[in-house]
Formats: sequence, structure tokens, C-alpha cells
Amino acid sequence: MSLKELVEISRRYGADTEYVIAGGGNTSLKENGILYIKGSGAPLAEMTEVGFVKMDRTQLASIWQKTYPANANDREAAVLADMLAARLPGEEHKRPSVETLLHDLLPFKVVVHLHPALVNGLTCSRNGEKCAQELFSGEHIWIPSINPGYTLALAVKDALSNNGNKAIIFLQNHGVFVGADSVTEIDALYHKIMETINGHITICPDFSPLPVPADQAGINAALAAISGNTVLFALNKGFAPLIKDRSTFTPVSSAFTPDHIVYSGSDPLFIEKPEGTIEEHIAKAWKNHSIKTGRSPHIVAVQDVGLFGIGATEKAASLALLLFTDAVKVASYAQAFGGPLFMDSDKIDFINNWEAEHYRVTR
Repeated sequence: MSLKELVEISRRYGADTEYVIAGGGNTSLKENGILYIKGSGAPLAEMTEVGFVKMDRTQLASIWQKTYPANANDREAAVLADMLAARLPGEEHKRPSVETLLHDLLPFKVVVHLHPALVNGLTCSRNGEKCAQELFSGEHIWIPSINPGYTLALAVKDALSNNGNKAIIFLQNHGVFVGADSVTEIDALYHKIMETINGHITICPDFSPLPVPADQAGINAALAAISGNTVLFALNKGFAPLIKDRSTFTPVSSAFTPDHIVYSGSDPLFIEKPEGTIEEHIAKAWKNHSIKTGRSPHIVAVQDVGLFGIGATEKAASLALLLFTDAVKVASYAQAFGGPLFMDSDKIDFINNWEAEHYRVTR
């Protein structure tokens, strides 16, 4: 296994939106006391050899000997400082993935961490842990919902001590880590995971486009004026059943994973079909939502009209819609495993306020 092969496998999985979207996921390679880890926020699909950060594994291991603050934000800031100090000379301008410690812990030469919607149909479901045990017969480790970064790495460290080394680690409301010593083994494990879960899926959404409603343009203009951002519209057969009313929107009304929060927000806004002046109706709903959540929405669903992705750039607005589409997939797939399960509110608040995620979204 070489760094060149790591680049190839990173780009291959990163180019497939069924496995990962935007800056999500990360990959690593261990070689001669060095951990090569994907840079934070860098898209896997665009990885090159220089996109990986070279880390001193001895220094990374020394982090486990330290005591960190109890406060989550203070702790992550302190751990980040120590991780940055573990970069090899010449790497100081790069920032390693927030999951660097977890990658370093796993006893495999190569680790590929992805967020497939199919897998998250399992990890973001009410019966996920039980179903994973039935499907994978203990070949895996299941980590309950937990904040990413040092806290997650510590939980995995303890799980490895208690359960032995496992090549598959499912993270509730997050994704999956797969470790092996070759690309062939990684591919075989992901194939097994995807085929096994897919064999139990009962609902697959259809995203065929639908005609644009007549009032779309007016709503689009109103949202652009209120937000001051780029607004993109989407309507398809997968979205239409969800926007009939507030109750039908419930399965996608919050966040399933950190990626959904980072790119499409944790608080989509649902607006009943406008009555009277569109501008006033939209403005009132936007104001009330922003006061309630303390944030402006990245996704606005308008009853029987469609979905609007909002972002500072066209790319950001497009990613908001893309991650919302991913959330629709997750909610649909989760029906096979007891129904969808959102992240807990405290986990959502942590991601919304975590400096590391603010850094990633600006990449």
C-alpha cells in the first residue's frame, strides 16, 4: 500500500456521491511511523499527495497521556493544538482531519471513513444497533451517538479494548470507518457492507424532476431579497410527498449527521403555501424561524411548491440541496430499520458551535 494508492482510493470513493459528499469523509495511511491523513474539509474527490498531512505517530500517541479540560469546546481546542504540534516539519500550513486520532488508533495500514446514505439509513435509525448486530454478526463495533473529534476517538479506543480489533466501525448518526491493509480488502469490506444493507432496504426514493410551479419565481425572489444570498430551487418525486404539510415534512425536519448540519443546516424552514402577498408571508416566516433557532436556514420548504437551497454562493446553495437530498435518502432507508432517528439536540448544538466544523465549511 502506497500514498499513490491512497490518493487513488480517496478520489474513487470521493467521486461517488453514494459514498460521500463535498468535504465529508476522510482517509489515511500508516507508514514508517508517519500517519498520512486527509486535510480538514478537502474533498476526497480532489485529493492529491500534497493534500494529505504528514503526522508524527509518536507525538499523536502521547496525546493519550494528557489530561484535557472537561468543557467540550475547551477540550477540543486543546487537543487540536496538540494535534497541530504533531505535524511533521514542512506541514505547518496544513490542517489535519478532526478524526486524526481515531485513524491513528485503528490497527490497520489504511483507513477509509465515509458517509454513505445507505449506511446512514442504518446508523440513523431507531433500531440501528440491533439490526447491525443481526446483519453483521459481531464483525463490527457500534459506537452510540457521540460528538466527533477527541470524544469519539476516546470512545473507539475504549471499544477496541473491550471488543478486540474490528475492521468495521459503525458510528450512530455519523457514518462508518473501515480499516484494512490493502485497497482490495477495503473495497471488499465496503462491497459487503453496501450489499448487505441494500438487501434489506424497503423504500428507495425517486428523484425524477417535476414541473416547476408558477409561484416558484416569486418565492425565489423573495428569499433572495430576505437572505441576501443565492437561492436555488428543486422539486422532484422524492421531495413532493414531504412538502404536503408540516406532518409529512417531519421525517426530514432536523439533522441526521454532522455533514447535514455543516452543509444544509440543522433547522430547515417549512412554510405553508403563501396567502396574500408572497414577500410579506415569506419575510414573516423567515423572521420567526430565525428568532426561534438563532440561525438563518439553508433549506426552505414551501408547501406544495418545492425546496429552496440558500447559500452565500451558488456552490453553497447547491450543496445545501444536495445534502438535503441525502437526508431524504437516509430517512427513506431508515424505514427498514425502525424509522429515522435524528441527532440529539446537544449533539446538534455542539456541531453548530464547533470551530472545526466552521473551518471545514469555509474550505
